Amino acid sequence: MENNYEQLVQLISTNSGLPTNEIERKIEAKQAKLAGLISKEGAAQVIAAELNINFDKQLVKINQIVPGMRKINILGKIIQMNEIREYNKNGRQGRIGSFTVADETSNIRVVLWDENHIDLIEKKQINQDQVIEINNAALRNEEIHLTSFSEIKPSNQTITTIITEKPTTTKTIKEFTEGNSISTRAFIVQMFEPRFFEVCPQCRKKAVESKCQEHGEITPEKRALLNFVIDDGTESIRSVIFSDQLEKLMTKQEIETPELFTTKKEDLLGKEMIISGQVRKNQMFNNPELIISDCKDIDMDKLIEELEK
Repeated sequence: MENNYEQLVQLISTNSGLPTNEIERKIEAKQAKLAGLISKEGAAQVIAAELNINFDKQLVKINQIVPGMRKINILGKIIQMNEIREYNKNGRQGRIGSFTVADETSNIRVVLWDENHIDLIEKKQINQDQVIEINNAALRNEEIHLTSFSEIKPSNQTITTIITEKPTTTKTIKEFTEGNSISTRAFIVQMFEPRFFEVCPQCRKKAVESKCQEHGEITPEKRALLNFVIDDGTESIRSVIFSDQLEKLMTKQEIETPELFTTKKEDLLGKEMIISGQVRKNQMFNNPELIISDCKDIDMDKLIEELEK
């Protein structure tokens, strides 16, 4: 997770009784000893082990989770339950369940691969708005993954305050890594023609010739996506924006009318914006791309205020 190094240092400090500045000195010394071959978070994990601190049986807050942390245990409230999906990849097939869980510090997507865990969702034993405890989970691509060795169970504890917005980190494009949820200031430097597709109005999955795999004959909804390239001076990245967010850039009429789109495209090229989203790998081209979740004009007054801090 991003922006959680300080939380990890605090966690080690609380469990060891040592002040945070001493913990940080130990981490810096460990990094120096290993000639910079380990991240701050990784060095913190080593220091925790040297201090006989074991997180394996300890509940942590979501924003305290760091790459490399094993046997993660969290308590959180389910804020979004997703449909169970089937997959068939490389000769392997099965089902996958997922939901988003939140606490007072952050939120994170949880992915379930084990049929026993998926059955809990199917049988409504794990529900939306329920507080649950997860034990012995792993972190992959900034998501919590549960295997057959993991445990998930309802909890009687209450969580009154939760973070429902997806936390993002401000980064330059050069600093992007796969799985990051980021926000960045960048210019739109290239834009491609919009692409259109149809989805089922019930499950929102792609429809082919007015047919949905799950719901049969349907009256599909027309959706659009737009690819463009952004650049912030450090690097550029191809970005994808879908209908809901696309309408923040241009009207539906401008999207669907070639002449109007051309005019709007000329207005947007060279424009600097605040763009948020998640970095993912484009499977076709095997390179990173940004899936945009939000884009907005720059508030100059707010920007000046932040620069003055």
